[in-house]
Amino acid sequence: MLHSAVLIPPSAAFWDDAACALLQSDLLARAEHASVKDLSSVRVVVSTFAHIQLLKTALGKQLDGAFIPPVITSLSEYIRLLPPQTGAAVTAPSERLMSLYATLRQHAWLKKLFSARRNTDLLPLAEILLALSDELTQAMLPALNVSPDAADTRWQAALEQLSPVARNLLSDETQLVWTIWKSQLDASDAIVTRFAQMMRLVQQARLPLFWISPVEPDAMEQAFLDAYSEQRAVVLMTLDWQAHHINSTYAAAWSEMLADETVDAALPTATPAGLYLYAAQNLEAEAKAGAQTIIDWLQQGKANIAIVAQDRVVARRIRALLERAQVIVADETGWKLSTTRAAAALASWLELVAARAETIGLLDFLKSPFVFAHVEDKADLVMASEMALRRANVLGGWDAVTDALTAIPAAQKMMRLLAQQSSAFSKAKTLHEWIAAIQQTLDVLGMRAALQADGAGAQVIQLLQDIAQDCEQVGHTFSFAEWRAFINLQLEATAFVQLNRDKRVVMLPLNGARLRSFDAVLMVGADAEHLPSQPAETLFFANVVRRELGLATRESRQRQQLRDVTELLSANDCVVLSWQAHKNGEPNPVSPWIERLQLSLARAGLPALAEHDVQIAPRHLLPLPATMPAPSASALSPKKLSASGYNSLVACPYQFFATRMLGLSGIDELSDMPEKRDYGDWLHQILAMFHTQLHEHAVVDRAALLREISDQVFGQALDKSAAALGYYARWQKAMPAYLEWLTEREAQGWNFVLGEEKFEKILRWQDGEIILHGRVDRMDENASGERIVLDYKSTNQTALRDKLKQGEDHQLPFYGLLSDVPLAAALYIPLEATKDKIKEVESTEYETWQQTLSAQITNTMSAIAHDAPLSATGPESVCQYCDVRGLCRKGAW
Repeated sequence: MLHSAVLIPPSAAFWDDAACALLQSDLLARAEHASVKDLSSVRVVVSTFAHIQLLKTALGKQLDGAFIPPVITSLSEYIRLLPPQTGAAVTAPSERLMSLYATLRQHAWLKKLFSARRNTDLLPLAEILLALSDELTQAMLPALNVSPDAADTRWQAALEQLSPVARNLLSDETQLVWTIWKSQLDASDAIVTRFAQMMRLVQQARLPLFWISPVEPDAMEQAFLDAYSEQRAVVLMTLDWQAHHINSTYAAAWSEMLADETVDAALPTATPAGLYLYAAQNLEAEAKAGAQTIIDWLQQGKANIAIVAQDRVVARRIRALLERAQVIVADETGWKLSTTRAAAALASWLELVAARAETIGLLDFLKSPFVFAHVEDKADLVMASEMALRRANVLGGWDAVTDALTAIPAAQKMMRLLAQQSSAFSKAKTLHEWIAAIQQTLDVLGMRAALQADGAGAQVIQLLQDIAQDCEQVGHTFSFAEWRAFINLQLEATAFVQLNRDKRVVMLPLNGARLRSFDAVLMVGADAEHLPSQPAETLFFANVVRRELGLATRESRQRQQLRDVTELLSANDCVVLSWQAHKNGEPNPVSPWIERLQLSLARAGLPALAEHDVQIAPRHLLPLPATMPAPSASALSPKKLSASGYNSLVACPYQFFATRMLGLSGIDELSDMPEKRDYGDWLHQILAMFHTQLHEHAVVDRAALLREISDQVFGQALDKSAAALGYYARWQKAMPAYLEWLTEREAQGWNFVLGEEKFEKILRWQDGEIILHGRVDRMDENASGERIVLDYKSTNQTALRDKLKQGEDHQLPFYGLLSDVPLAAALYIPLEATKDKIKEVESTEYETWQQTLSAQITNTMSAIAHDAPLSATGPESVCQYCDVRGLCRKGAW
């Protein structure tokens, strides 16, 4: 039978030429029942679904009216139409991967050979080996059908291309690849099955075949066409890469893409009219210019625009900018499923289990819209939980997290539920059991319905179901780390393509533009890093070995990519190539292919390629000079006031407005290193327990009791962070001085009455009132019934004296206002010894200070209630530590 080829030059008219060639073909003329308007007696196989419609449109133009089209399908669709056949089921990719991995992890020498520290490091190796096996099968399977020894002969011939030294060094790796490939060659292999199905198509061949493809057939396709041509006539239509059929400018610059690699120097060349270059200063500039270019084209009436995503990061940013402008991009590239929010929620859960409820990871997980989506007040619960965990500086651990949320029962219930689910991810399980555990978690945490309602989420659920079905026969057990590594690989390997009916702007990879033309094309990432694409080397497979085995080499891949670029430029009248001229402060060179094109033009004395001009419309903003903020907010007058709140008001009224009236206080930062405030909290806790026990029971050995309580409190702190040891040593040095001071105080007639107790008191004035509140560290009383207030400070006597002299801290008189009984005095107690002594620091004129503070609070709160301005008048010593410095914008006015 006839097996001929029709070569068509790359251009926008490819499908018109292909339709014309099909209609004029002798093969069509000899087909039974064929006529000018009835083409159903021939079959056409194209590369992609998009090509089907392009061919039908071209045939309609040629026939100028209604007609019966040929049977047009892709090869995959052609195979799918085959009736089912009994036999071995095809092994799913996930089953192949984990079965091979289970075998590899049993060999310690493999981990040593590939420097794998953990078993999970062998998972990528298993992926590489399977990919290599598939390549070898694709290239060598047709020859194996002819001669069973053909593969061994080609393998040995390929290895002989290596030097003896290299062959010796790589002997283990070569043997591994060969063994794995041979083990994959059975009826359950997907490629073996596909080839068998292709041969079944040959047996059922009834119609002549037109094979239309932008690239040469691979080994399996060629074997299929050869076999088909023995039954029915076959015509192969592909691109013509002979020099005299290619744009002479491109042929002169890129001769390696040509079929004959010879260029007639006498052929005229010219600067391509529709090709433009755009060198952006950075990623954001390239994205903004790209988005503006697309918008300009749409406004010009272009309705079929392509974005070729060589640089996927820039392409994704352009897509976001266009969506902001209400231009929806039809994405054919397919983003990795792992980059979606739905997949991130699943990965976040696995990370949370691995990190044993690390607080930041826990909060991130809870903030996912897919987690506890059915809980009505979830946002409030998560915020309250975050505040509580940060305030308690809980770094992680299910027990610690749960204990810290005692005051929030609903949140504590959520944490217990998470902890319960986490316990199911402890022991090794089969893949089917791991999927069951994940499915249970999705149900218990209310994630399933939320995921199912999301496009990517539904795909995640389907992926889990597919794994469960495909891997049901895998009886090996895997640890949690292995399961996590596997599921992350699956999410990374699966593409998420969002459905979109708006086809005006399409985003596609370079090879996705084959045999397609557009009104305009924007290629992003036309720099040396992305064009040509950087190849990923696979184990020892040098190019010389790959060439002998019939596999794709670095040169063949780059040659095909260069042909794709040439076809893109030849088939489209308007193409813009953009790239980032600078990256990380360093020059970023353009693609060497573009440089060679520019050089070729320069050598011919022709003008350089035109630069793309894009104008982003300026935004006119009204200048508004910044002034010191001085808000008035009587409606937000506080109902309660603490000592720290009043200190904030005195330090800066605007700070008080923002933090206390608007509630914009910064949240506490989690730290694995204890801070001075933690040290103060520990000392307050120790002394409260110590004095309470002394007050309630007679204690003979006070030093022993203080040591015991200190060991208990610091023991808990040391369990969280070993860095607390320094503070413990510091307190141990101060304990003897504190006991000595306590003895002296008691000798003076003062005894402990209460400690760490909350007080509230209403302060009234003519047209208002406010509740003063606070927690008093300690009160002592003497035999006459006089009381004094004591405030512990984890500092020394000198620092406290300076603090009283400055008069900026109103804590001591504030406690006096809170007390139900008059206080005779107020003392600061330094918990840091000076010359092995602790000496209290007493305030002077304490009663007068209280009266003055009462009047100040009354006047200030009354003024706020009457809309007095709260100006940002804080000194720099306050501003440098202020949480709302960015809100008041001091320094801009």
